[in-house]
Amino acid sequence: MTIIAGKDKGRRGTVLRVFPDSRVLVQNVNMVKKHQKPNPNMGRTGGIIEKEMPIHVSNVMLFNPAAAKGDRVSFKTLEDGRKVRVFRSNGEVVDV
Repeated sequence: MTIIAGKDKGRRGTVLRVFPDSRVLVQNVNMVKKHQKPNPNMGRTGGIIEKEMPIHVSNVMLFNPAAAKGDRVSFKTLEDGRKVRVFRSNGEVVDV
């Protein structure tokens, strides 16, 4: 995915998780520092940790390797009846 808005605009990363409230967790994007209390029962040490936070899906775009940038996606039905995603700029199939 390519980030198209916010402090990490232009960066790329892999989607780690999709949340039901239209947010996605992208690897090494939207990093924040979190002050964490120690929890000996869970084996967690205290201190300041850096972690990814979710970003809204409207701020990410699928990366097109042929165009080397983020690209919009549409749907197309193939001859065998399968419905696949295609990039809008060049019509190349995303799902293989």
